[in-house]
Amino acid sequence: MKDYLRVIIISFIGSFGITYFSCTSCRTSATHYLIVTLFSFCLWVSLWIGNDSLTHYLNRKISWVNFPVKRLVIGIVTTVLYTVSAVVTIILVWERFTDFDIGSYYWTVSFALVITFLISLFLHGREFLIRWKKSAVEAERLQKESVRAQYESLKNQVNPHFLFNSLNALTHLVYEDQDKAAKFIKQLSEVYRYVLDSRDKEVVSLEEELKFLDAYLFLQKIRFGDKLKVHVNLSNIESSVAPLALQMLIENAIKHNVISEEEPLSIELYSEKSFLVVENSIRKKNILPETSSGLGLKNIRQRYEFLSSEKVSVEEGGGKFIVRLPMLKISA
Repeated sequence: MKDYLRVIIISFIGSFGITYFSCTSCRTSATHYLIVTLFSFCLWVSLWIGNDSLTHYLNRKISWVNFPVKRLVIGIVTTVLYTVSAVVTIILVWERFTDFDIGSYYWTVSFALVITFLISLFLHGREFLIRWKKSAVEAERLQKESVRAQYESLKNQVNPHFLFNSLNALTHLVYEDQDKAAKFIKQLSEVYRYVLDSRDKEVVSLEEELKFLDAYLFLQKIRFGDKLKVHVNLSNIESSVAPLALQMLIENAIKHNVISEEEPLSIELYSEKSFLVVENSIRKKNILPETSSGLGLKNIRQRYEFLSSEKVSVEEGGGKFIVRLPMLKISA
């Protein structure tokens, strides 16, 4: 409200001054002076407020961060179209209801039009610079957040609990089945190799992630046997994914739910429209889960906030916990 009042005051003062300096004949007639001043005032207010509202509307519809060039071009085009339409409309209405002859005050109207048009472009230019600066700061913040999240994700995966459980399972295998123990060691090395190889990557192909997931699930199957049921239905899906994201969701399901012969944990991975979905049954533990870094879904959300305009969806209900990750474009 205060902004509109400021626009009205500035527009009135500007219109009064423009009329005085550009229309010398108006100084001898108070009626003509008033008509021309009001006409200029209407131009100022309509173009100033109209273009300002148009700018805010476009900012909501088109992101400066994701589409800066598109936003700038559309902003300029809409400014020109709106300005021309508003001026023509005001002239037609003014001539219809008054004896105002646009031809008699051509230079006055032209001067007022140039001033208002420059102000409108200034508003768009100012908004462009402000948004561009904010987008640069936000991009830098998200970049730092992504790096931190990836580092924390790495620490979360290479932790003593996972290694302890794996070595504990390996201890039993060495005595029970040496061939399986050898395969266990190979899969464990594959898991850690992938973790180390992907630590500097923002995205990996879904194919790479699933290959790593096979090695990880092999280790978990040795630990839990048929009490853990994982069904992966992501064949022929072309997408990229944040490294370790799918594994982290599976690990969270294992960490927070009861896994027993009476209550096996069921996990499903599948695609749904433009999302990769991880769904697990809920059998929450009555005791606190294993100690973790406390990131979990927050980690994944932070990374995908940087990687995609789509948000990570989390849904809980009907005995199911469902997380949807936006599919990412294949990295070149």
